[in-house]
Parts: sequence; structure tokens; C-alpha cells
Amino acid sequence: MGPEHVAYGMRASYGMPYVTPDLVVAWERGTVTPSSPELTALAGVLWCSPGELIGRPQTLREHRIARAVAPEDVAHAVGMELRAYLRAEESGQWRGNERQSAALAQTLDLALPDFVAVTGREAKLADLLHSAVTTRWQAYVRPVMKLAPLDKGVVEDVLQALHQDYQGHMAATLSWGGGSRSASESGQQFLDGIVENFWTSVESRPG
Repeated sequence: MGPEHVAYGMRASYGMPYVTPDLVVAWERGTVTPSSPELTALAGVLWCSPGELIGRPQTLREHRIARAVAPEDVAHAVGMELRAYLRAEESGQWRGNERQSAALAQTLDLALPDFVAVTGREAKLADLLHSAVTTRWQAYVRPVMKLAPLDKGVVEDVLQALHQDYQGHMAATLSWGGGSRSASESGQQFLDGIVENFWTSVESRPG
């Protein structure tokens, strides 16, 4: 289907008279982001789910749309006023309590890494992991558990392994004769991917 066919389908079947082929092209190129109703209508015209159009959801809004859940339904499920929930989607900062957070994860079927990311906790997790691998990792077990509710033994094992990996990384780089600058660059690369390394380590643990 060309952009003109898609635009016609959205105008005729979904009552969106303003949708033009140029707007459809802008959506395809990513220069304009469709609203929730537009994305739902677009998926209907293309005979697919909204989730297929999004790809891998990154934000709270994208996870909700990918699962075809209305914002009103999510707000009701987590026990939050609609306005407050929509504010969380717009700001990327989740301020729900523990019970509301659990309800959000269940309603949108969020894996733990996705939950940490969409609730705005990933940057804080990265800061904690940076400190854990560069100083005494034992001091960061509880702070990490507060952000990512995992078993204490899992967090201890993963932080210890990441700490050893980082320290070994730095030592090995120095021993290759690259000097401290090379070690610093190599260590920085490890730190840049620390959150991804953390989740990979968690998921690779047996059981």
C-alpha cells in the first residue's frame, strides 16, 4: 500500500480527514510521531497490531500501545488518576508506590529491565553500577535492589562478577603496554555498557 492508500483508509474508515499522504510519509521517516489514536488507526488500515509498527517498545507509552491497552485501563489497574498516569508517560518519571509499580509491570507485562527503563530509573541504576565496579561493590547491593527488585544473592553475585571483570579489564589493558590512557579508554567502554552488562549477567545466571 502506498501512502495515498493508507491516508485514504484512515480518512474513510477512521474519521481522520486531516491525514494526508505527506503525513503518512512523515510517520514512515520518523520525522513525526503518530498519536495513540493515529497509531491504532494506522495499524487497522495495515492489518497489523500497533506493536508491530513500533518495533521494540522503549517508553512507557510505547509499551502500553504495543499491548493495545487504553491509558484509562492502565490508570484504573494501578489505582492512579488518569491525569497522573498520563503525566508519567509524558515525563518518563514514574512516581507510583510499590503496589502500583507491581500492578504496572503486570498490566503491561513488563520484564524487569523494561520496567526499570520506562520508570526513569535506568540512569540512577547506571550511576550505582559505575560506583559498584570502581569502588567497593558490597556497599551497593541494597541500593541496587531498591531500584531493581532482585534476590539479594543474585545482586551480590552479579556485582562481584562485574567488579572483577572491570578490575581485570583495567589490569589487562595496562599489562599490554598501552599505558594508563589506554586502560582508561578501555575501562570507559566497559562502564558505558554497564547497564546492559548487568542485565546480561542477571539473565545468564542458572535457574
